[in-house]
Amino acid sequence: MTELSHKQLKNYQRAHRDTWNQGLSLRVHRALSWLDRAEQERAREDLDAEFLFLWISFNAAYASEYTHDQRLQQRDAFARFFTRIVDYDETQQLYQVIWQHYPTKIRTLMDNPYVFQPFWDCASGRNPADSWQDTFASAKRAAHQALAESNVVTSLSIIMDRLYTLRNQLVHGGATWNGGLNREQLRDACGILAALLPITLQLMMQHGNEVWADAAYFITD
Repeated sequence: MTELSHKQLKNYQRAHRDTWNQGLSLRVHRALSWLDRAEQERAREDLDAEFLFLWISFNAAYASEYTHDQRLQQRDAFARFFTRIVDYDETQQLYQVIWQHYPTKIRTLMDNPYVFQPFWDCASGRNPADSWQDTFASAKRAAHQALAESNVVTSLSIIMDRLYTLRNQLVHGGATWNGGLNREQLRDACGILAALLPITLQLMMQHGNEVWADAAYFITD
């Protein structure tokens, strides 16, 4: 599967944006700007910056005034968004991406406790020291079952939940720039997001004439 580039998506956006409502138009405009920046960081081989810019791009795409105001749990917000996107994905592009990366990047991510929030809750003393292990085993089984059953929405929600933990580590200063401990996680995370995000944006744009909620912080920029 050939990965869509920012340039290809931007050309499509310019050709169709006049027919979209402001909410969708602004979300896509912002998401594409950050995707462009992420591609520049990929060329520089800065995994930390690439991941953060990819995450901002994804956040710009899925977040709306509704998710912002209601303070939904992240997994609930991811599931609601991906349910809609997967419904649009008639050619199963997202499913193909998941299975393309499953033997390596996604399986490695699911088996890594360092992107599993309950592990850190125990490490910090908020929960009993070993209480994360049973939860971790159960979460891995759920992830593998979702993949085996081709449940794309659940698979994507679980994947993004892991990446959200990685995002928090970076954004909240819980990791060192270019540190040696999280290179594997970041490399896999960038590969997964860089494959999923362009397809997601493409599907949003292809259904740009439908009703979309206003973008978060919706003043046009």
